[in-house]
Amino acid sequence: MGAVTLRVADLDRMTAYYRDAVTLTVLAADGSQAVLGRGSTPIVVLEHAPELRHAGPRDAGLYHTAILFDTQADLAAAVYSVARAHPQSFTGSADHLVSQAFYFDDPEGNGVELYWDRDRSRWSWVHGQVEMDSLMLDPNAFLREHLTQEAAAAAPARPGRVGHVHLSVGDVATAREFYVDRLGFETTATFGPQALFVSAGGYHHHMAMNTWRSRGAGRRQLTLGLGQVRILLPGDDDLGALDERLRHHGVATRHDGRTLGFADPWGNAIEVATPDAG
Repeated sequence: MGAVTLRVADLDRMTAYYRDAVTLTVLAADGSQAVLGRGSTPIVVLEHAPELRHAGPRDAGLYHTAILFDTQADLAAAVYSVARAHPQSFTGSADHLVSQAFYFDDPEGNGVELYWDRDRSRWSWVHGQVEMDSLMLDPNAFLREHLTQEAAAAAPARPGRVGHVHLSVGDVATAREFYVDRLGFETTATFGPQALFVSAGGYHHHMAMNTWRSRGAGRRQLTLGLGQVRILLPGDDDLGALDERLRHHGVATRHDGRTLGFADPWGNAIEVATPDAG
């Protein structure tokens, strides 16, 4: 997964949240946009759009951007930083069997997940689906066990990336038809008619879609919040093959030779590119 683009009303405030609380680094900024990430890896792109309104609470769009850390110490450092700077933004935590996760809302209400994956050898697969759950995870106990002064001091210099993107959609059946049948992801988990998890290459999920607060939602209007989800493919041949696949299924695309753009059934903008596309 590549960087997630958010349209924001207050660029300075949102930049400060992801920089000072989530411990990302500003990689580029020009007054109308800020790119934040770790190392040379973009994670969040903030686009200043103060003329737009906030989306409604039951609209389709972003459920959360999930930032993946390499170690539990790295995760603990980020969680501690957000909890110290914006304690009111914490919304929960869970042990998902495949991962440990902590949830926050940024200052404009966009969901943020900070998480660490257990080794794949510890994941359990049954009939082609990965076993996930939402077990209690005590944030204070997690910090006592894993937070170190060294990890906190080194946080901005440590690796991090978008691990997955979770969307709010109108219905799961349509999401499956688009993201699995048309786009080509594999289903890794389902929770009845309420949630779908999909991935490529045997990961627990690169994307997820749920109807927990957006059941029946229609196509999105132009609002603050999710601007674009970026997906990275290995090479140009893969990009061309995906373009042909989507066109075969009647999906309108924009292919400039470096990136492939299209929208899902709810108007969420998706851009697919190769790692060297910039």
